[in-house]
Amino acid sequence: MTSAIKGKIQEDMKNAMRAQEKERLATIRLILAALKQREVDERIDLTDEHVLAILDKMLKQRRESIAQYEAGNRMDLVEKEAAEITVIQGYLPAQLTSSEIDALIEKAIQESGANSVKDMGKVMGIVKPKVQGRADVAVVSSKIKERLAAS
Repeated sequence: MTSAIKGKIQEDMKNAMRAQEKERLATIRLILAALKQREVDERIDLTDEHVLAILDKMLKQRRESIAQYEAGNRMDLVEKEAAEITVIQGYLPAQLTSSEIDALIEKAIQESGANSVKDMGKVMGIVKPKVQGRADVAVVSSKIKERLAAS
């Protein structure tokens, strides 16, 4: 089963070429290169789950870069990374709200029987696949830690 998301990205690349959207095209090419790299490295056809994981990783890298560039006062590079984030997010499903994330965490804690921070791995194992591409995993992780520390 091949990825529908990947097909959409390839179609968008053609449209960006026709419209001569240089920045958007460059970002789409980066995405496709990352997808191709994974396909070649692992000799697999990517599913939507694989594509979402790759896009999520790309978002995380760009957020980290923005923090570095802001610290170095390189606003030109911050703007470039922010523009790439916008393009990448266009291929991700709708982002979860804070209350939806909290509900997923509560359900996972009940399922796993977690009762302390030591059980965080169990809870993350349940929650992570459900939030992949739909929420910042670092934020989810800190919410889980907070919730387990309170119990």
